[in-house]
Amino acid sequence: MGLYCNIRKTLDHFTLDVEISMENELLVIEGASGAGKTTILNCIAGIRKPDDGLIKIGDRILFSHEKKINISAEKRNIGYLFQNYALFPNITVKNNVLYGLKNKKEFHQKETKAELLEYADYMMETLGIMHLAKKRPNRISGGEKQRVALARAMVTKPSLMLLDEPFSALDENTKERIYEEFQDFKETLKIPTILITHNHRESELFADKNINLMEGKVI
Repeated sequence: MGLYCNIRKTLDHFTLDVEISMENELLVIEGASGAGKTTILNCIAGIRKPDDGLIKIGDRILFSHEKKINISAEKRNIGYLFQNYALFPNITVKNNVLYGLKNKKEFHQKETKAELLEYADYMMETLGIMHLAKKRPNRISGGEKQRVALARAMVTKPSLMLLDEPFSALDENTKERIYEEFQDFKETLKIPTILITHNHRESELFADKNINLMEGKVI
């Protein structure tokens, strides 16, 4: 179930105009700050609306200017790992992970609440954060926060994963360990995944394919 995205959006200094077609693989988008990378993810996720174009996952249309379709962000079943992880500071790690399940039943009608909770536990075990379940985000490390955010994104069994510079806030020693962990986890995703980075080494490590963006255009 691949992703097709062909969109245009006028920004302050240029017009974003990109076409992306991918299967169950990891696409890295590189480019300088302000090139339009995050805008692409936000348009795919439904946070921003393109001026024109088409976005679909498999046969499911998420956005079509021509057909006047614009599915809301919470109904797109997309996992989004933000650069700052966007964890809720006043609730526990476990509840941060469970928060991702609030709209899940629309996509997995046959699963009971117990099965959803069991899968959440499985994701936390897989990512090595079960021992942090009762802690709050301000009591855990940067690498642990990244894994919590990834678990929250993955617990919905998304059709697509979007990762916006997820390693940029980590120190170098933590990065090396997380790189190894993510390389292993990448093999379990088996869904279209887009990783934004300005770090060429991350592209070399993870990309099945990559594009470079400059002022809204693929170069």
